[in-house]
Amino acid sequence: MIKQLIRSYVLLVAVAIGLFTVPVAFTLTAQLRGDTEVSVQREATTMALLLANGDTASCQALERMAAAYAEETHDEVQATAGAGCAADVPRPARDAALAKALDRGEPTTDWGSDVIWGPELVITVPAKDDGRVVGAVRIVYSTSGLTHRLWTIWGFRAGLAVAVLGVAALIGAVVARRITRPLRQLNDMASKFSDGDLTARSPVTGPQETRTLARTLNAAGERLDTLIASQRIFVADASHQLRTPLTALRLSLDNIADGVDDEFVREDVEQATAEVVRMSRLVSGLLVLARAEAKVTAAEPLPLTDIVTERLSVWRPAADERGVTIALRGSADDRPSVLASPGHLDQVLDNVLSNALEVSPDGAAITVRTESRGDKVVLSVLDEGPGMSDAEKPRAFDRFWRGQGLTGRSGSGLGLAVVKQLVTDDGGTVALADAPGGGLCVRITLRAAPRTS
Repeated sequence: MIKQLIRSYVLLVAVAIGLFTVPVAFTLTAQLRGDTEVSVQREATTMALLLANGDTASCQALERMAAAYAEETHDEVQATAGAGCAADVPRPARDAALAKALDRGEPTTDWGSDVIWGPELVITVPAKDDGRVVGAVRIVYSTSGLTHRLWTIWGFRAGLAVAVLGVAALIGAVVARRITRPLRQLNDMASKFSDGDLTARSPVTGPQETRTLARTLNAAGERLDTLIASQRIFVADASHQLRTPLTALRLSLDNIADGVDDEFVREDVEQATAEVVRMSRLVSGLLVLARAEAKVTAAEPLPLTDIVTERLSVWRPAADERGVTIALRGSADDRPSVLASPGHLDQVLDNVLSNALEVSPDGAAITVRTESRGDKVVLSVLDEGPGMSDAEKPRAFDRFWRGQGLTGRSGSGLGLAVVKQLVTDDGGTVALADAPGGGLCVRITLRAAPRTS
């Protein structure tokens, strides 16, 4: 928009310069041409009067004047007379202009071109004695000096126009940036909104229209921030309040199962217990997701290898019960630090390892890898489960979506949604890919912390 405003401003100035400068330049050109024609014609008329007198003194004066004029201006003076008065002055060649002067007694002016002028201005003036034409005087005036003056006139104005356009462009840039500053501020606010920062506000500045728009967007931002905050509080409170009755319900079902001998009743109780467990996971996931969306902590450098090692030690006993091996792979010398909020990586690893362990068959292996790639650190978790189809992978991060594998029966559908939310909040990315040899690879890319010397 700034470029468009500058172009419009410069175009407007250029049109103004064209409307005022070009006519003045044409007027000066016409004036220069007219003054030159009058001056040369006056000289020719004076010489024609001397030629018409025909006496010795006049002839001598004509010769001296013609010689002086030619020497001064480097132009040529030609004269013709029946009495031979102009014997020492070059005689003009017979042409239509000379014939018109001698036969009709009319002066002629020939600029040599219909466009401004040619290389020479030829003026022929008849010499009359008592109304009778006795000869003619012709001056061949070189227009080179006139052309130089013409270029000076137009060149000066062209240079002035360029200078004015340059100044206009600078002024236009300053004015355009000042005019669009409120729009840039509104754009910054919208960009922060798109990044999830609902606390962003735009200064109320600029013209009345932008001030009104800024007030409207600020009010909308406050309203949206309030609504989303209320929603998060509700989800967090509801999830927290539901955990207690669900825990009590599970304990009651366990007690019922311990005191029932009927196989059919025991099976129904186990199904109810499984559903209660799934609901507990769902409530826990909602609570974690609500806390993640609140963004209450800032990212800081954290030792990735230490966090991964600690979380693996927590999950290894559960894996050992099913004969599943959990191994950490990575260079021993490479112990990267990443930028993340405290507690985020723990929750990310817990969700990913929980999913991997749930889908892995007995005796399988889960591999965790860390790799530094410049200003990024890649954390990969590979399992040997059934994996996901290409159609399922894009939907795996949707809330409450459950696939057709093992997680589809007992999962809450919030695990990967929580992972994506936490990783995105820390400025990273998460993607799903096929693991070599089958299974699923969860690839998490995090920002590397600056190295301290």
